[in-house]
Amino acid sequence: MSDPSKVLHIRNVGHEISENDLLELVQQFGIVNKLVMLRAKNQALLQMEDVSSAVSAVEYYTSVQPSVRGRNVYIQFSSHQELTTAEQNSHRQKGADQDSQPNRILLVTIHTMLYPITVEVLHQVFSPYGFVEKIVTFQKSAGFQALIQFQSQQNAVEAMNSLQGRNIYDGCCQLDIQFSNLSELQVNYNNERSRDFTNSSLPTEQRGRSSQAGYGDGGYYGYQPHGGRGAYGQMGAILAAFGGSLPPGVTGTNDRCTLLVTNLDPDKIDEDKLFNLFSIYGNIVRIKLLRNKPDHALVQMGDGFQAELAMHFLKGAMLFGKRMEVNFSKFPHITPSSDVHEYTGSSLNRFNNNAVKNYRYCCSPTKMIHISSLPQDIAEDDLLTHLEEHGTIINSKLFEVNGKTQALVLFDDEEQATEALVCKHASTINRSVIRISFSQLQSI
Repeated sequence: MSDPSKVLHIRNVGHEISENDLLELVQQFGIVNKLVMLRAKNQALLQMEDVSSAVSAVEYYTSVQPSVRGRNVYIQFSSHQELTTAEQNSHRQKGADQDSQPNRILLVTIHTMLYPITVEVLHQVFSPYGFVEKIVTFQKSAGFQALIQFQSQQNAVEAMNSLQGRNIYDGCCQLDIQFSNLSELQVNYNNERSRDFTNSSLPTEQRGRSSQAGYGDGGYYGYQPHGGRGAYGQMGAILAAFGGSLPPGVTGTNDRCTLLVTNLDPDKIDEDKLFNLFSIYGNIVRIKLLRNKPDHALVQMGDGFQAELAMHFLKGAMLFGKRMEVNFSKFPHITPSSDVHEYTGSSLNRFNNNAVKNYRYCCSPTKMIHISSLPQDIAEDDLLTHLEEHGTIINSKLFEVNGKTQALVLFDDEEQATEALVCKHASTINRSVIRISFSQLQSI
């Protein structure tokens, strides 16, 4: 490891991670003076105001795995003792495409696209730097991209220098710009995906495919939620929480909210325990245990997307010695009755506030649980006594974040950690109602 320095080197910085995300990661340790994003290397350099602030950050994240938008990042001291303006410019140049020569056509990739980007939006952003002749948009594996042709190379260079790395909207839709190697764009249609501003007589293509051969003709967005464009801002933020794409197998298009949970232990399970587990993946509306089938239960989630997440992550999970089966129910909702537990107004629903933030913590059951809302003065032994009946505890750690006491507890296996969560989430320690979720950290 490099000697302590006030400059931090951060690795695995995906394109979905913004400068503000990194600032939020370290601002609790002190003032940040400079930040350089090395997009081509998925890295960043961040200079704290003094060495002691940087040391505090590195020491903290040595024991706590930092995660940003669902992606683990890695922090260490940089070999630089200070970032100078010259060094920042050098890093930017090294990050650029070495084979890319100045050209009047720009290739633009948009990262963290939380809102729809159309030809009109792009024209509004780029036209202040010169006459824009043509725009073609398309979807590739790198994400939503566009080719923008200026009337002159000078205009394109000015636009690139002014807009590279900037956001179209506050906190999202970041522009990643390089020069294209094309000499001329061919536009056959004027529509929401392509436009020739020098020829207004072009027809509109009904099928809406990209007209630029070789650049893909996939859907306008890599992901189109069932809520349509009006819901794209929220769903886009959710995508960012999962690192830019939904977990494999999760479509985001499901509209069935009620789940059928089977192979439960009727002697140990109840509605509140199911609530504690399923509320990790969304708000709970109602839960009903089926009296004629004691090992069956119905769980109604807040929406179809949350139900799909719960089914994806919990199907086959072990609970009280039995492997749960989770499937969509044939019933669209649970009818209120005397034997149905209502949770609509529960303050324990985790997605009432900061819903997008909570999606970051959605995962399959793990051996590690994270506990928050603990009493400030709790002793580690008292916490372990509260949990040890549910399994063998391998390791544990108390720590503070923004002055609030939290803990990590590692069990021998996932089933023990799951039992501790379902039994002790929302339980009380010294008049504090604790909250438990699964942690994706591998060790303490």
